[in-house]
Amino acid sequence: MFVEVKDPDDKVILARQYGSEGRFTFTSHTPGEHQICLHSNSTKFSLFAGGMLRVHLDIQVGEHANDYAEIAAKDKLSELQLRVRQLVEQVEQIQKEQNYQRWREERFRQTSESTNQRVLWWSILQTLILVAIGVWQMRHLKSFFEAKKLV
Repeated sequence: MFVEVKDPDDKVILARQYGSEGRFTFTSHTPGEHQICLHSNSTKFSLFAGGMLRVHLDIQVGEHANDYAEIAAKDKLSELQLRVRQLVEQVEQIQKEQNYQRWREERFRQTSESTNQRVLWWSILQTLILVAIGVWQMRHLKSFFEAKKLV
């Protein structure tokens, strides 16, 4: 199976060929929606002939993606040092989440202001059209009654 991961800017983060089973991890420094594309090595006909394709995705984000027991063994960290590292990563994750929420709030505010401006201009346009039609109707009716010599 061929795995390709792209970030929100369409830059390839990971592109790798795996066998029938595989595990992959990646780290992205860009917030947003990422694309994970899985391409099968088998042909379409083998799937229809009874072949099976099973894919299991277990996506972990943030500090949950780290195996701290493995990190402690690799870096030879004490329990206190490992806990400090966990806390630092949690703080970094909180900061990332706050920055993301600020970015979403800014985008929502821009959308709201744009919508409010469009509503304002639409209501002004409707008012002008109603006034113009009212003036036209009054002149038309006045000329009609003058032609019939009722006024």
